[in-house]
Amino acid sequence: MNKVLVFKFREFTDVVMTLPVLYSACLCHKSHEFVLVTKESLVDLFVNPPSNLKVTSVDRSRYQGLNGALRLWKYMKRKYAPSIVVDLDADFTTRVATMAARVGGTKTSTVTPQQRHARQLTRETNKVMLPLVSARARYREAFFRAGLPVQERFEGIYGHDGHGDPRLFEALSSPRNADEVWIGIAPFAKYRGKSYPKELVEEVVAALGADVANVKIFLFGGGEEERRILSEWASKYKFAVSPAVARMGFPAELSLLSHLDVMVTMDSANMHLASLVGTKCVTVWGATHPYCGYKGWHQSESMNISLPMPCRPCSLYGDKVCHRGDYHCLTAIKPRVVTDKVKSALSTVKNNQVLNC
Repeated sequence: MNKVLVFKFREFTDVVMTLPVLYSACLCHKSHEFVLVTKESLVDLFVNPPSNLKVTSVDRSRYQGLNGALRLWKYMKRKYAPSIVVDLDADFTTRVATMAARVGGTKTSTVTPQQRHARQLTRETNKVMLPLVSARARYREAFFRAGLPVQERFEGIYGHDGHGDPRLFEALSSPRNADEVWIGIAPFAKYRGKSYPKELVEEVVAALGADVANVKIFLFGGGEEERRILSEWASKYKFAVSPAVARMGFPAELSLLSHLDVMVTMDSANMHLASLVGTKCVTVWGATHPYCGYKGWHQSESMNISLPMPCRPCSLYGDKVCHRGDYHCLTAIKPRVVTDKVKSALSTVKNNQVLNC
């Protein structure tokens, strides 16, 4: 079997977006063995991988600078002897390692950046409001240039309309009753420009608890402060549960996400995680925009919530300080807009369940 070495270390969201493309590449080229090299903390994310995919990790801190990147390639060459290297990061370390592979006669391909178009889309004045090539499309292009054309074969972590094993999250919640409605809410993001204000999120939680019969709301978050806030809400509202406190791990969290009717997210990793298991997302967009190329896999534009402001998007990742100073793109979104969109999504889910009976 030909071995294909794939580098992907960058931000968590970028790694999550790699999964549908990587799984599809494996399914399209079953005569090849694929090795994904990523962060150790993300290895467990790759649930139910194709049989010809191995996910492994290295400690990037050991491979800093030019000499470190060259040592990284020597280590990869000695351990896996790949015939193809696909660099889906294109940072200094992976570029140098990939270049060393190419000089040594190994076929290589590197993902194409698009900084110029990104600057045109996110600048404060004279924006060019044209969508960037999505991250997943650029990953597919990188495989294509390596001689590995990719057709979409990925149908979700658990297959089409599949669900994870509920025993994985039984410590958090009993199996879902037939008359229950399960909603997930992930209100936080890495940057303020993508985070819906917590006081407005709490209004959404309270309103959904009052308006939706037999509802159970799962509150997702990561950092210590996020866990503290979500724990308070879970104590305050009897219909709310916080998986953030349990720290279940990727397999259990993905399984739980697959059992939700609807997920409310920001433009964040949780949107992409829910997408991987086929759960419909109501997504609140603030400083960023779907044109930036980071829309959830197979998510509908009709489920997006945003304000039509001329300054949006101001950045690809929501990491810039608001030049207005008030983050109006988020603070001006009324909780009722979010709850109405969730109820609309729930009605669509129920109609689809009837049609599939």
